[in-house]
Amino acid sequence: MDWNDFRLILAISRAGSLKGAARDLGNDHSTIFRWLNALEAKLEAQLFDRNGGVYTSTEAGDRMLLAAERMELEALAVDREITGRDARLSGNLRITCSESLAYRILNDLLAEFRSRHEGITVELLVDNRQLDLLRREADIAIRATRPVEGDLFGRQIAETAWALYASPRYLADHDRPVTAPFEGHRFIGWDSSAVAAAAKWLTDTVSSDQIVYRSSSLINQMMAVKAGIGMALLPCYLGDQETDIESVSLPEAALTRELWLITHRDLRNTARVRAFFDIVGQGLVDRRQLLEGSARRGG
Repeated sequence: MDWNDFRLILAISRAGSLKGAARDLGNDHSTIFRWLNALEAKLEAQLFDRNGGVYTSTEAGDRMLLAAERMELEALAVDREITGRDARLSGNLRITCSESLAYRILNDLLAEFRSRHEGITVELLVDNRQLDLLRREADIAIRATRPVEGDLFGRQIAETAWALYASPRYLADHDRPVTAPFEGHRFIGWDSSAVAAAAKWLTDTVSSDQIVYRSSSLINQMMAVKAGIGMALLPCYLGDQETDIESVSLPEAALTRELWLITHRDLRNTARVRAFFDIVGQGLVDRRQLLEGSARRGG
């Protein structure tokens, strides 16, 4: 057996299907199917139960999965330790942040970072999920949550504020000021799978029939506000920079979140990680007023 056998088991177990494992491993479905059959034939053991395309590990599969997870953790630890000693201002740097932060703030800072360190290639993963820094899904994360894992190292940047926004077109047809319980107002909200605090606030504050449009994308919600469909909760750093919408409430205190720049402790002394913290981290601090919602306030 070799490491690729264990990677195969990990991928199938985590995805729960051959299609998902194929996507994660960068192969096609038929190749993964052939590899699994060959491995089970070699071991003379069934590693997964198949039920309608869903793959669940057997007792033998569980035993191999435990070994695979230990091997992966050790490999990741060695990788981080070696990378953490890298003093070169070159190589690849993988960053993850939310869609709204990437759209409105981060690109200008990344342009400055690249101009000062042309040897570093930046890979930006725009994802509202929290990618796993322990498994090196990203080197650095910009998150609206304080790191709780003991192996992570972070720097608090600011506290991000959220407020209600509307377009002049919408406000021309609706009463001002806009205050709770928001009778007669229409809202733009999230899809039913959203778990964001802002989504919960909206569900708890207004009736379901007031939410006339839903989207999983904050950028799309903002564009719906511009179109006059309704009002939406937006991060102030997103809404305050748009000239064709305006805030119609003070920032909602219950939605204030800490913004953190985070990496793994093993990587914090890597030259390119330190450079990112210095340049992009300071750039975010310099934009604290915007992040905290005090750059422009409507009434």
